[in-house]
Amino acid sequence: MIIRLSRTNTAEVQRRMLEIRDEGGVVALGRVLTLVIHTQIGGEEEAIRAANQASREHPMRVIVVSRNPDHVNAGEEPRLDAELRVGADAGASEVVLLQCYGELGSHLLGIVQGLLLPDAPVVAWWPSFMPDTPSASQLGQISQRRITDSGKQADPHQAILSLADCYAPGDTDLAWTRLTNWRAHMAALLDQPPYEPVHSGVVAGDLDNPSLQLMAAWLQLRLQVPIEKVEASDTPTGSSGLHSVEMRRDSGSSSLTRVRDSVGVLVQPGQPEHHVALSTRGLEDQLAEELRKLDADDMYRQVLLSIAGAPR
Repeated sequence: MIIRLSRTNTAEVQRRMLEIRDEGGVVALGRVLTLVIHTQIGGEEEAIRAANQASREHPMRVIVVSRNPDHVNAGEEPRLDAELRVGADAGASEVVLLQCYGELGSHLLGIVQGLLLPDAPVVAWWPSFMPDTPSASQLGQISQRRITDSGKQADPHQAILSLADCYAPGDTDLAWTRLTNWRAHMAALLDQPPYEPVHSGVVAGDLDNPSLQLMAAWLQLRLQVPIEKVEASDTPTGSSGLHSVEMRRDSGSSSLTRVRDSVGVLVQPGQPEHHVALSTRGLEDQLAEELRKLDADDMYRQVLLSIAGAPR
């Protein structure tokens, strides 16, 4: 069910939500968190679809607050349009879409604060753009976890450096989340023979993709060896930007190479090649992973700081 409200206010939105709850049952009791999504008007649906899918693992209230860029907002009449989505249109969540026009878009905290679930953690997500300092932004100040995506920025590498400069516990980046499967496979490789130290490594892929930069920094931080970054033209589209990761030892190299979107080839000295699952996870899976942990990710912090301290 979708209920649309034009030229409304937050008090009216709250009233209609209470009416829906009285008519359909107390749906808020099973919600474990509030996800606040900040995006631009017209770009909400992809984020809503991902949140609806993720809500099947994390029942939640989804508040989508969207606005036009500042240069457009400056000439708009202030108004608030809203949509309330429940039932089949909201997955296992309830979705409140708030479209802010004009000066109203500068007061996001006041708009969403009355709609947050009581006594539940708040997660803020910027799926397309990101604030200069996520933790100091209006939505970041009320959030236990703040999700950005450096890969969606005009200058991804500069976005990584900016995130390093302003890191606060609870910050995370979907460019880091996309590396989970890769990091798990590489860590497992180190637990298998030959048990020799790694003296160098190579990460190949799209050098403009921040996930590649984060992967190289993670390997260098964990192994304390030089890691070379090289361009690979055959990196699968839509992946984490990685084509292969190689760890070099005296007896030979161990490597993981993506050959298709969901398949990787694992090579180890003295053993036959193995095909392993290396799926390119969708946005909903990346979001669901980030919602599983609301505490600080110290390894992400260390990787960010190592990139910031590297020669530029």
